[in-house]
Amino acid sequence: MAERTPASTSHSRNKHTNRLAAEHSPYLLQHAHNPVDWFAWGEEAFAEARKRDVPIFLSSQNLFLLSDSLCHVMEVESFEDEGVAKLLNDWFVSIKVDREERPDVDKVYMTYVQALYGGGGWPLSVFLSPDLKPLMGGTYFPPEDKYGRPGFKTILRKVKDAWDKKRDMLAQSGAFAIEQLSEALSASASSNKLPDELPQNALRLCAEQLSKSYDSRFGGFGSAPKFPRPVEIQMMLYHSKKLEDTGKSGEASEGQKMVLFTLQCMAKGGIHDHVGGGFHRYSVDERWHVPHFEKMLYDQGQLANVYLDAFSLTKDVFYSYICRDILDYLRRDMIGPGGEIFSAEDADSAETEGATRKKEGAFYVWTSKEVEDILGEHAILFKEHYYLKPTGNCDLSRMSDPHNEFKGKNVLIELNDSSASASKLGMPLEKYLNILGECRRKLFDVRSKRPRPHLDDKVIVSWNGLVISSFARASKILKSEAESAIFNFPVVGSDRNEFCEKWPASVLHGDSFCSKSVEANERKEYTEVAESAASFIRRHLYDEQTHRLQHSFRNGPSKAPGFLDDYAFLISGLLDLYEFGSGTKWLVWAIELQNTQDELFLDREGGGYFNTTGEDPSVLLRVKEDHDGAEPSGNSVSVINLVRLASIVAGSKSDYYRQNAEHSLAVFETRLKDMAMAVPLMCCAADMLSVPSRKHVVLVGHKSSVDFENMLAAAHASYDLNKTVIHIDPADTEEMDFWEEHNSNNASMARNNFSADKVVALVCQNFSCSPPVTDPISLENLLLEKPSSTA
Repeated sequence: MAERTPASTSHSRNKHTNRLAAEHSPYLLQHAHNPVDWFAWGEEAFAEARKRDVPIFLSSQNLFLLSDSLCHVMEVESFEDEGVAKLLNDWFVSIKVDREERPDVDKVYMTYVQALYGGGGWPLSVFLSPDLKPLMGGTYFPPEDKYGRPGFKTILRKVKDAWDKKRDMLAQSGAFAIEQLSEALSASASSNKLPDELPQNALRLCAEQLSKSYDSRFGGFGSAPKFPRPVEIQMMLYHSKKLEDTGKSGEASEGQKMVLFTLQCMAKGGIHDHVGGGFHRYSVDERWHVPHFEKMLYDQGQLANVYLDAFSLTKDVFYSYICRDILDYLRRDMIGPGGEIFSAEDADSAETEGATRKKEGAFYVWTSKEVEDILGEHAILFKEHYYLKPTGNCDLSRMSDPHNEFKGKNVLIELNDSSASASKLGMPLEKYLNILGECRRKLFDVRSKRPRPHLDDKVIVSWNGLVISSFARASKILKSEAESAIFNFPVVGSDRNEFCEKWPASVLHGDSFCSKSVEANERKEYTEVAESAASFIRRHLYDEQTHRLQHSFRNGPSKAPGFLDDYAFLISGLLDLYEFGSGTKWLVWAIELQNTQDELFLDREGGGYFNTTGEDPSVLLRVKEDHDGAEPSGNSVSVINLVRLASIVAGSKSDYYRQNAEHSLAVFETRLKDMAMAVPLMCCAADMLSVPSRKHVVLVGHKSSVDFENMLAAAHASYDLNKTVIHIDPADTEEMDFWEEHNSNNASMARNNFSADKVVALVCQNFSCSPPVTDPISLENLLLEKPSSTA
């Protein structure tokens, strides 16, 4: 395995050193040797601005946005330029913000720029008063005046002049803008719950709006550039299931076809790393072919989950293979020594060792001759399958490579059906797929010796929460795969023995699955990853006394406190950890975190959750975020968490969770009515809350048995988000104490149905339960019954 080098260690320009050299963020460390006298966000910078009576220049982006052209251009043109640096140092206090480390700060000023100018983006460039009110802002500024746009030097002179001559007017304008934004972004609910008909209407409207934007030729919703937006897929699958349950199978099939075709196109496209696993950030063209090559953790976690959902619905191992491919990429390349899961890999890397210039996608692309030299007799088959050409293959769309950056290079994409190709060659399909897998392994070995993209080894709680969920769910859902299923590289389990011989224990960070049998691994390896990540967060980013989280970790916890997304996404992951087989200790922690989340972020009078605590006076806006974008909103996830928690506990606590969920959704009534497509996961959350009676699956038995694992897998075999799985071992005193405290009905059910030699399952809904069943097939069949006949 190639040595992983965090981005912060590669900087060679040491002529200057500024305060950022003492920071932990890889992005801030990238700027530690700029001639600009950068400060990090904090009181030291604010005090300096007050002392010198000068405005603040704030620049916000993150490490891998430097790969995007305008971010990189402004970095080189302005922040490494001695002349620009002198103007900034003489007239301003300059602050660099890593938007992943301080999303709260970035959100305030990006919202200001978007409101003022009708659009935003990164790099974010904003001028502030010493009391942090925005004066003016924008995104990219060229160094000199051109194309009718003022250059950065001109902007600096204009702001300096306005500060000297029109300070009061500037300050009043900034204060007014913040006041107006604060009012608009912290709306209160006009009632305590949504109108009864709205959840179903919002779900239908969202599906209709997305369907109108569906690309029937290449999959996906919308046009190029194409970003995976898993929340859209989640919503469409959820809506299809609702239609099917109500007898509208034709409509359900249409929605499901859109989703499955999209997932197939993404998996076959270049946005998917066919050699190493996982997905890149987005595709620049409509065919999912040429990506922006960075890999983000939040994409991996969410995409693994939607491929799991597709497998649950279809039982087609195409989808389970892609899920395994994603998760095994993370296990191979993105897990730290303590079980923590890193944030991202860069898009750029050097083409050869020692090269100073980096290129987009250099680690991932191939020349035709390289492939021929590596693969020998199988090169023709492989090149035909992945559309490799001597002249390069980035010619499928005029948008794929408009500047000829990839001339002579190939980005792997599957244009041909494997069955048809195998048949054409007179070859069994299994042999054809094995050859492709072995070819990918050979390319992987060669690629591993290339200079790697930089690793952002920052650990972000919210993103780890998303991935904890996918590993936990995979541990049971993938047990529904046929025993005959065979997976080829890059899935780790395709040849576990060879994998264990190839990568020593030091590389696997103590992962113990290599020493176990394949059967035991199928039950435990993914669960272990999820539990290790959760344990790392508890050890390093959670205060046991205050019950509060910190946002991120790199060489120690960051200064930033946990935000709403950190609590909501982690709670969701912990609930999945429990429901998919781990102990009640994760439930206890989830409830503890929900209490803290309510204390810190809940607007008890107006409803909904703010994204920040409001305790930091330097963060001027408290926003109630609702947009489900590349990541779901904290409010959408929180409502789903509350629905799930309300179904786990009983009594007044259950009522409290439901009331908070209802009140939170009421804040976003207008959004759900008019712009449902902007909030797809919130549409699901609203519908889940409106379901009259959630299905409960209660498993009772000894958890150490194989029978218990099989029954738990059966409980999760079918796709149904309106289902709660409870598992209880009556012999476990700690577990029984938990249920006696939080839901005595579950404790009674466990005592009354316990059998020493078998696992008993009950399916309960509408205040009644099915007769007990004791085998997985009977449980699966019971759960496949239509909702009306389950009770």
